[in-house]
Amino acid sequence: MKDDIKITSFGETISFQRIIGKKIGEINSPTVIAFAGIHGNERAGIHALQNVFEKINKENLSFNGNFYGISGNLNAIEKNIRFESVDLNRIWTEENLNLIKLLDYKTNEHKEQFEIYKTLKVIFKKHKWPFYFLDLHTTSSNTQPFITISDSLNNREFCSEFTIPTILGIEEFLDGPLLTFINEYGHVALGFEAGQHYDKLSVSNCEAFIWQALKVSNCVSQHEIDSYYKKSKALFSTFKIQHQFFQIDYKYNIKSNENFKMNPGFENFQFINKNQEIALSNDTKIYSDRSGKIFMPLYQSRGNDGFFIISKLSVFWLELSKLLRKFKFYSVLTLLPGVRKHKENEYTLMVNPKIAKFLATEIFHLLGYRKKIKKENLLYFFRRDRKERIL
Repeated sequence: MKDDIKITSFGETISFQRIIGKKIGEINSPTVIAFAGIHGNERAGIHALQNVFEKINKENLSFNGNFYGISGNLNAIEKNIRFESVDLNRIWTEENLNLIKLLDYKTNEHKEQFEIYKTLKVIFKKHKWPFYFLDLHTTSSNTQPFITISDSLNNREFCSEFTIPTILGIEEFLDGPLLTFINEYGHVALGFEAGQHYDKLSVSNCEAFIWQALKVSNCVSQHEIDSYYKKSKALFSTFKIQHQFFQIDYKYNIKSNENFKMNPGFENFQFINKNQEIALSNDTKIYSDRSGKIFMPLYQSRGNDGFFIISKLSVFWLELSKLLRKFKFYSVLTLLPGVRKHKENEYTLMVNPKIAKFLATEIFHLLGYRKKIKKENLLYFFRRDRKERIL
């Protein structure tokens, strides 16, 4: 692995390493860890982190907490590709980590994963929680900025300080994202989509998000970064869709060897009608099976997520969900026949599929269970609200 990477994008040439920058305040205080370039063709976050650290160092800004910027897939970043062999943002599972700890690298991405994991272990050893994780991304389609989170109450609370849309439940439709892995350890973890890959505004949006996150986490006082914070708030106030929560209702998954082509002109949060033509699959037209807002339509050659459809969540649902989880109402589920808690994992329910079909998915969502897999003729549901622990 190279120590230094040099890239040119957005009309600027920069050099960086795995740790793009760091600012240490008080050891036993909040720590913000921001990732950029987990997908190698998404460089806006790398430029943004360099810009933020340059301002921090130039002005010698005083921090209450600690701040790290970490680059992701260095090999793919240098080649300006999403990934080389496998998607680095789809391999964060305990099984993969157990293999790479034995230095069993299947691909370059698994080696990158191990380097990132080791970096995180060092940071966890040096600091105490709370930890706040940010993952900076861009999209292949035009979009205003938005946040994606696993549906835990601490994630929701943190997101409520931002004026841009928040999307819940993406972990139900993706396997092995970095932030879902981190959420398994109970930490606040936000994905930030800044805009289109090659739009210079995406760099500014990433910077704005970083400044706001540093303030919201109490890593630095607003007084210390007041001019940057006000500019970032002003920038976010210009976007069409302001603070709302959405959930993902549907994902079109691209199969291996499928020739998928999105119809031109779709943008994030654009309303679509049921039976509207969306894309082509092997020259066969794909129609939406529902009305809603289209989300992350794919306009690049790599990736398995064709498009999503989302819907707005009501304030009533959000508040009811918060109340029921606060009073641990989810424990009632284990009183139902065919439902039992996993012996080794307090956050997992094992459910007889014959029983589960009588329990609406919305009930599990309401009580904080946002991931479901089938294993050994049982359904496993995973709760997102967890106690903090180290990696």
